[in-house]
Amino acid sequence: MPVIPTLDIRRFTTPTRSADREAFVAELGAAYREWGFCGIRGHGIPQAQIDRAYNVFQRFFALPEASKRKYHVPGGGGARGYTPFGIETAKGAQHFDLKEFWHVGREIPRDSKHAGVMPPNLWPEEIPEFKEVAYGLYTTLDELGSKVLSALALHIGLPENYFADKTDVGNSILRPIHYPPITADNIPNVRAGAHEDINLITLLVGASAAGLEVLSRKGEWVPFTADEDTIVVNIGDMLQRLTNHVYPSTTHRVVNPPGDAARKPRYSTPFFLHPNPDFLIQTLPGCITPDNPDRYPEPITAHGYLMERLREIKLT
Repeated sequence: MPVIPTLDIRRFTTPTRSADREAFVAELGAAYREWGFCGIRGHGIPQAQIDRAYNVFQRFFALPEASKRKYHVPGGGGARGYTPFGIETAKGAQHFDLKEFWHVGREIPRDSKHAGVMPPNLWPEEIPEFKEVAYGLYTTLDELGSKVLSALALHIGLPENYFADKTDVGNSILRPIHYPPITADNIPNVRAGAHEDINLITLLVGASAAGLEVLSRKGEWVPFTADEDTIVVNIGDMLQRLTNHVYPSTTHRVVNPPGDAARKPRYSTPFFLHPNPDFLIQTLPGCITPDNPDRYPEPITAHGYLMERLREIKLT
């Protein structure tokens, strides 16, 4: 069975020599060109911070249904607050995913030009520390994602800071997810149907159980359960489009576990790193070659693309 690489990002952030940094960039780029996925360790996020976040998120999902639904915004596309069980459906799938989730977005001034498309956050009053813990994890993952993007930029010949002013007010989302225990046999639904992510990159911190599978180029489903100290980072459709598929957005899913394991809940927390809403996704000239002609001659804004995709997965 092929293995998806895991790399130590300290070779990029605190290298002992420039050759280490260059080697990391080359290996990271190769991993993403092949898989669209890579494990990142040496990220510096304390395990205690991750554990505390999961404790808070689990306490929220354990609240009564009526309490959670107070934070559901009908017609809001799940942009902030709570999205109940049985709504999100993978693109092209017949059956909804077996999950409920919460969305934390970027805190921006309400007089920002992006305020119309980036609504204020909701915070559950039942868990007073939810805001501090969730937004602390949000900012930590945002910083790590920026470092990964810097390395990816270098790999395709862009300045290291290329993405800095294109993601500084990005409409990024932290999504704590609860997959409840599966109590019926032979159901057609899965915890998360086969899909690709919408955004630039996704950082997945601390999945509490196995289940993530990645579709290889050969059409094999490859399990990817990372070690505790590893954050899984994958390419999303926006970066695939921007790079003309140099960095592929790979299909992945979360399968239902066999036997008694299905009777246990699963929790995971992805961070979807988005560009600024008005960023124009236009194919990078350096990613267009005679062998790889421009697949996307018509550019689109990040917000326009997001709205298209949210309709496809039945969140709007």
